[in-house]
Amino acid sequence: MAKKDKSRQKKFDTRIDFTPMVDMNMLLITFFMLCTTMIKSQTLQLALPTNEKIEQEEQNQAKASEAITFIVTGKLSEVNVGGKMMEISKPADGRVFYYDGQADPENPDAFKEIKLGDGNGEGYIRTVLRERNKEVLKEIKELRERWKKGEIHDTTYQRLAEKARNNENYKRPVVMIKATANASYADVVSVLDEMQINNISRYQIERLSADDSTMLKNHGINLE
Repeated sequence: MAKKDKSRQKKFDTRIDFTPMVDMNMLLITFFMLCTTMIKSQTLQLALPTNEKIEQEEQNQAKASEAITFIVTGKLSEVNVGGKMMEISKPADGRVFYYDGQADPENPDAFKEIKLGDGNGEGYIRTVLRERNKEVLKEIKELRERWKKGEIHDTTYQRLAEKARNNENYKRPVVMIKATANASYADVVSVLDEMQINNISRYQIERLSADDSTMLKNHGINLE
């Protein structure tokens, strides 16, 4: 019996005590929480323009120098979608027209076609919007430069930029966005994006009026 006891291997306890690991995890969590709160954000939070509700009475009273209307249109094309031929509007076929003030079917020269995209030259929607909102854009540009230099904090920049966008002393456009039944969704979204890019604070989507339809037809746009 004594010999058998000598050949028996000694068993070790394989349990691992994780209690010290818990303490270390708590220390790491506390460390990262404190560091995160002390890190100063280096990104600019864009203050998006407010979509003010424009009542019909306000639209009628808007000055001709402030009111501008964009009409998005396109054409239906047969496209293979999942093996089925469907008529949808493609962004490549999209067209945008605009006019200042009130619609005037008797003045075809006032109804002009304009280009989408990030172009800044003549004939682009961005150029038209920047010209009509230049006072607001000038102040926001100055605020952005001060923010980049660290002269003002993020929250201060956002508050002052919001104030500039809604400054009644500035000449600000009132933008109406309209779309035909054949318009591409992507083009409508692109026009809405331009409102944000150019800090337009007063805009909304409207339906086509009878004068709008007449002007489109005069330019060869099929609304059926």
